[in-house]
Amino acid sequence: MDHISHDPITDDSAEDAAAQRNDARDSLLLVARFRVEGSTEITQVRVRNLSSGGLMADIPKPIDIGTMVEVEVRGVGWVNGRIAWVAAGRAGVAFDHPIDPQAARKPVVANSGPVKNKPIKPLF
Repeated sequence: MDHISHDPITDDSAEDAAAQRNDARDSLLLVARFRVEGSTEITQVRVRNLSSGGLMADIPKPIDIGTMVEVEVRGVGWVNGRIAWVAAGRAGVAFDHPIDPQAARKPVVANSGPVKNKPIKPLF
């Protein structure tokens, strides 16, 4: 019986990789929590751009390409992915599943309890 190995990193077709890379990216600057999958150590990273298929972030220390990671994106939650590339203190994370990048741009509202209706005092 022949044994066929399966490597999810290299088995993607060129068309799939190009389609993921061509997703519209939002340039932004936000802080996210980052950890290597299965680790309890969480670090903060600065996200510089975000798309439905991944993100680019400033990373505090080197990390190997192909490493499975988890990133907590504001408004989205924890997202699983893998390191796709690393260069000059930055890394690209390819998400396992698409996200809605616009959710990260929505304002974060603190829940301060029920809203009370107050009368508005006229200015004149």
